[in-house]
Amino acid sequence: MKEVKNVALVAHDNRKKDLVEWVEWNYQILLNHNLICTGTTGLMIERVIRQKLEKEDSDNILKSITKLKSGPLGGDQQLGAMITQGEIDVLIFFWDPMQPHPHDVDVKALLRIAVVYNIPIACNRSSADFIISSPLINAGYEPKLKDYSDYLKREIE
Repeated sequence: MKEVKNVALVAHDNRKKDLVEWVEWNYQILLNHNLICTGTTGLMIERVIRQKLEKEDSDNILKSITKLKSGPLGGDQQLGAMITQGEIDVLIFFWDPMQPHPHDVDVKALLRIAVVYNIPIACNRSSADFIISSPLINAGYEPKLKDYSDYLKREIE
């Protein structure tokens, strides 16, 4: 990972407000990174960051924000594919454990692939705070990836 990270920001409907508040609190750090968001989460985050910058009359600019499809419409799968291609460095996913979702299998697959590729994952505000406040967020970092070659060579009966 380079100093500038590709940070994925995702939130279920009941957690979008929490993620937007977290972004408001941490937007100055996030400005140093490329943001990748699903669906309306991306629109909400872009709006709040632009409002903060206008309010401050700041010379800072938003590096990059990529908006993917909504999670249930394939955005979670798009993020998973980006992880496998080495295009996501950090996943901040405020998911709602109290609500069933029609795309639960996609959510599970996204979290699984993030673990397989050793991507830092925050699923709540506390873990997101720990990730964003780590000195590694603005530093180069080489994650250790598990060697799955034995798995790929297994005999299939």
